[in-house]
Amino acid sequence: MKKKENIFQLLTQKPWEPSQAKIDNEHDGATLALSKAKLGVRTIIAVSTVIFSLMIVGYADRMFVYDWRSMPDPWLLWVNTGVLIISSFFFYKTKVAADHKQLEKVKNGLLLIGFLAFTFLVGQLLVWQHLIKLGYYVSSNPANSYFYLFTAVHGLHLMGGLFFWGRTTTKFLKGNYNISKLQQAIELCATYWHFLLLVWLVLFGMMIAW
Repeated sequence: MKKKENIFQLLTQKPWEPSQAKIDNEHDGATLALSKAKLGVRTIIAVSTVIFSLMIVGYADRMFVYDWRSMPDPWLLWVNTGVLIISSFFFYKTKVAADHKQLEKVKNGLLLIGFLAFTFLVGQLLVWQHLIKLGYYVSSNPANSYFYLFTAVHGLHLMGGLFFWGRTTTKFLKGNYNISKLQQAIELCATYWHFLLLVWLVLFGMMIAW
């Protein structure tokens, strides 16, 4: 009965009346239990998911045309995939260390993650160089174009993640940080890193399967 009365009160509110305006002004505005940073990361992930999904749909549709010629999968792509998996694992470990305020482990983890991320990007460039030497140019075949597009867009997203990793790491090494904000920054970076790993596994799986 009380629940019905509350619903009735909500439906009969008159926001233009002074009494209701006074009640509304006392509201703290906490309509979402998310910080701006978390909301921003989730928005970026949502937009990126749409972009990659459209690319995947285009890839799946285009590959059945007669002029499609599949590309080889160099062994270095498997190495790069392993590097990305390891970096994502260490980001998880670093997040756990930050939650427990184990600052030495946090420092080592952040530095190792940066090294692995740059290793992955360099590895992708080496794959490009290797395929170009074999004659797999962007304009030679639609499959080639999609491969370079996938790896380039994913690499740009990873570079974006590296930008925020760099800001977090720089503040930490300089001692210019608040522990709670540091924990949140590492958590958000780790979330984005796991997302990039998932995207890469999907893209890589499609490329080697077809």
